[in-house]
Amino acid sequence: MPNGPVSRTATPWQVWYVALALVWGSSYLLMKLGLGVLTGVQVASLRIVCGAAVLLLLLALTRTRLPRGRRTWGHLLVTGTLLCTLPWTLFAVGEERVSSAVAGIANATTPLAAVITTALMLPGEPVGRRRQVGVAVGFLGVLLIAQPWSLKHGPDLVGFLMVLAASASYGVGWTYVRRFLHGVDPGGLSMPTAQVLVAAVQVPLLLLLDGWRRGADAGAVPPGAADAAGWERWGPVLAVVVLGVVGTGLAQAMQYAVVRAAGPTVATSVTYPIVVVSVVLGVLLLDEHVGPAVLLGAGVVLVGSVLITGARPRRRRGSGRKRHTPGLSADPAKMGG
Repeated sequence: MPNGPVSRTATPWQVWYVALALVWGSSYLLMKLGLGVLTGVQVASLRIVCGAAVLLLLLALTRTRLPRGRRTWGHLLVTGTLLCTLPWTLFAVGEERVSSAVAGIANATTPLAAVITTALMLPGEPVGRRRQVGVAVGFLGVLLIAQPWSLKHGPDLVGFLMVLAASASYGVGWTYVRRFLHGVDPGGLSMPTAQVLVAAVQVPLLLLLDGWRRGADAGAVPPGAADAAGWERWGPVLAVVVLGVVGTGLAQAMQYAVVRAAGPTVATSVTYPIVVVSVVLGVLLLDEHVGPAVLLGAGVVLVGSVLITGARPRRRRGSGRKRHTPGLSADPAKMGG
């Protein structure tokens, strides 16, 4: 993808930007609704299947081909797991234990993981002092949200660790893309479609592991779901279908529209309003309680993320030509959601 404004579309990019913030910010609400009658793994599986179907349709309409080559698909197996299967499953399973607002806040920690994995996987890439400070500030925010000093007031620790791991998976995945998939992107929605297809192939394994995790006596659905009927049963399922079709499929096209019109830096800044949308929807529609410490921690995490994504460290001489993240940003620290 280009590194700056290169094209104009009939629809102003600001419209797509706001739409992205609303769509991705509401994804945590939709997952929570789906958990009314589905398990977390079932929510992730249905989301993946719907998203893959939409992306394949868009790929056919735009006459774009999938990536080719065994080596490329070997790396796509890793990135599809890190960017789709793992985070979407962990977010949904984590929301069985924490609120949608906390899950949305956790998404803002993605740049922290990206900076750390960049230092490990791309040693020629300077991290910079500002990003180091951003990581430290971000971890402080995570501690404020988790409140390890108060088991009564903080979110469920296991669930919070799950959504943090989901966010970290994005950072690791995009760094891996930058390291191993540089220069192989055919363009358009090719790479996102390939990665979601990899996730779709893994869905049967997810469901098998979910059944094993719960055991034969635990049942295949959450407690109380068997008594749901009519809209109470199908409404949550429809919410997950919307998450897959719009939040996983169409949102990819929206993001590319913003990148092409306004550049990747503007497009990836959508991470910040996502947090606001997820918290507001959780509080207003799900009656979730977000304590002062969690809100303060969310603000601190956002400050850390801004420090990280806004930093532009100079490259050392002789470090080689500049790499870029195929299809999106030249900087994995700016990826999220």
